Amino acid sequence: MDFPPRPEAPLPVGISQCLLGDEVRYDGSGARSSMPHNHLQGLFTYTPFCPEVAIGMTVPREPIRLVGDEQAYRVVGVKDAAIDKTDELAGYAEAELSRISRLSGYVFMHNSPSCGLYRVKLYPPHPDAPARRVGRGAFAAAVVRGLPHLPVEDAGRLFDDVLRENFVTRVFAYAHWQATVAWSRARHAGGSISAADLVAFHSRYKYLLMAHSISAYKQAGRLLSDLRQDIPAKAERYIGLLMEGLGEPATAKGHANVLSHLQGYLKRHLDNPSRRELAALIDAYRRGEQPLLAPLALLRHHFKRFPDEYVLQQSYLDPHPSNAGLRRSL
Repeated sequence: MDFPPRPEAPLPVGISQCLLGDEVRYDGSGARSSMPHNHLQGLFTYTPFCPEVAIGMTVPREPIRLVGDEQAYRVVGVKDAAIDKTDELAGYAEAELSRISRLSGYVFMHNSPSCGLYRVKLYPPHPDAPARRVGRGAFAAAVVRGLPHLPVEDAGRLFDDVLRENFVTRVFAYAHWQATVAWSRARHAGGSISAADLVAFHSRYKYLLMAHSISAYKQAGRLLSDLRQDIPAKAERYIGLLMEGLGEPATAKGHANVLSHLQGYLKRHLDNPSRRELAALIDAYRRGEQPLLAPLALLRHHFKRFPDEYVLQQSYLDPHPSNAGLRRSL
């Protein structure tokens, strides 16, 4: 095998247990409807976590909330602030990091004082001041801090077509990275991916990264321009840049830029009418008059007639299984 292929669906993803419908929330309910399971069907296998139950809290139980400021807050009881679960939740996360590190992504329950990823209510120490949506659940914060490159998302945001496609793209890219690192280590008996395999991986993701973030794309290029030493550190920096860049949803301008670059590989093969047709379709997409799948389909048609090995290995063309239909609304 010349290079490991992208792992096939379903990929292993962590999830807040209540999102699977399990009745583990503070009030004894589940939260399956808080996530668009039908749009993600077949893509993931879920490993559930409920940190509150895991640290011994009962079902049902007295609710908890975040209290303090953004830099230093505690997770305490709503009725009895003497009940403090901050350290237990963080400790449970630390204990589970090794298991979570083997997953390729994580979906957190929104608004939860343990699992909320964004805009969790943070109550001030003084009861007269209003709560602000600036917090992050204690368990979620510890997971993100311990595994900064792991693709994570808030379940509620997955109802948005763009954010859902973005999360799935990141999960599949990260799973490919995990597989590539393991494969490279086995081949070279080292503690990190080899320089050659790092370059080969990036060569497959450069256009996908370009579509999402020109800045990250340029930084990655500069980083990989000199791999004569300190490969483990540069590999760590690279996957950070890739995940950070892919975390920015690609815009129509970004997609059109990449589509135009890919069109350049066909310039010696297409006649003038075919080139104009493809360029016009890319411009129509850029203006919002055509969906992304329209120029992509025409590009695929031409590359089927005139194969280019470098282009056909680009993850941009199929960042996730096409049967999921995630690009239909882009």
